[in-house]
Amino acid sequence: MQNNYRSGFVAIVGRPNAGKSTLLNNMVGQKIAIVSDKPQTTRNRIQGVMSEPRGQVVFLDTPGVHKPKHRLGEYMADITRSSLQGVDVILYMVDVTAKFGSGEEFVLNLLAKIDTPVVLLLNKVDLVAKESLFPLLAEWNQRGKFAAIIPASALTGDNSESIKAEIFKLLPEGPQYYPEDAVTDHPEQFIIAEFIREKVLLKTRDEIPHSVAINVEEVVDKPELVSIRAVIYVERDSQRGIIIGKGGSMLKEIGAEARRDMEQLLGSKVYLELWVKVKKDWRNRDDMLRNLGYDSRE
Repeated sequence: MQNNYRSGFVAIVGRPNAGKSTLLNNMVGQKIAIVSDKPQTTRNRIQGVMSEPRGQVVFLDTPGVHKPKHRLGEYMADITRSSLQGVDVILYMVDVTAKFGSGEEFVLNLLAKIDTPVVLLLNKVDLVAKESLFPLLAEWNQRGKFAAIIPASALTGDNSESIKAEIFKLLPEGPQYYPEDAVTDHPEQFIIAEFIREKVLLKTRDEIPHSVAINVEEVVDKPELVSIRAVIYVERDSQRGIIIGKGGSMLKEIGAEARRDMEQLLGSKVYLELWVKVKKDWRNRDDMLRNLGYDSRE
């Protein structure tokens, strides 16, 4: 390990749809967080690891900051707040194509109470006119105290090296927390479930909002094949019908696309068996939240 090896924890925060999961995947160099254009895609704090000769960064991708509407939403809000404690750097991501409003004000007020250095990432600059960039930088410079402000595109990777350089500049000297080839500390079953949920969100669009959850019931490693059985939970019978589709067509599409991601992750052929079940109002049920890996709120 070289001298001046730096390491630490970096929380990625921001409003829903700011591009946090896309950035995490970009930084880590592999897909570990699901990406969707729907708000509140990330439900858990997803930990990604980036290792370089100069150091190691452990990223915490958090749920988008929003007003909770159910127990699951409260859990997500708690995860985001707790992620800001004990980290070395905070990456605050802003979607520059969205209008500034009370949501960003809320995040700024939250960050103003914390002493941790905040790097502001003005994301999606590839979607705005270049001449509007300088006024945007000037506006945001007045809105808070930032260690740095970096225009970026998580999707294209624009300015990724500048983001990494700024992070390493702010991190303390420290140990290597994970093996060099580690990309996440989450078990494979968690990532598998997230891949399935992503395909449901992408395929069903607005018909199935966030009332979907995945439970991976079994993963069996066989020679040259990984056999996976998972259940997709929804809250209404009509949603079950949409996910299954005519003659099972939608479920087949979801399974085929999720399987491709799994094979890339696992480096093996995958046999995926999917079932769809209805659990009414599961987002407000402590027993279901517990079973699905979310904290219950007694």
